[in-house]
Amino acid sequence: MHLLEPKTGWNLSLLVDGIDTQVMGWVLKELKATLSEGEEAWVVLDRAGWHVSPKVEVPEGVRLIFLPPYSPELQPAERVWPLVNEAVANRYFATLEEMMAVVERRCLYLQGDPELLRRHTLFHWWPVFKESA
Repeated sequence: MHLLEPKTGWNLSLLVDGIDTQVMGWVLKELKATLSEGEEAWVVLDRAGWHVSPKVEVPEGVRLIFLPPYSPELQPAERVWPLVNEAVANRYFATLEEMMAVVERRCLYLQGDPELLRRHTLFHWWPVFKESA
């Protein structure tokens, strides 16, 4: 799962072996842990079942914003997947662990290159919020 800030290229990749409402709640808690005191995060999501379920525990300071149905092209995080997939495309891996190690290295590389992520995720129409004084 990729959390990112298109304006700055900041990102957090969390490798999970499955996704459900419990994992989604854990991801949101991990995001909350990266915030400064009083800081708020707006998370833009599609309408996957584990995103919209009332069972998802949303920490204080995290706000969920849902995209219109059937609009994955509007989701910046979807533009990260091709960058991750470059590391594993057309390669053979003897084990899942071997492949996940390559994915992990690729995610760490992307984390260290925020400009690359900005170029792929900062859409011209993406809202820019002015910081209050």
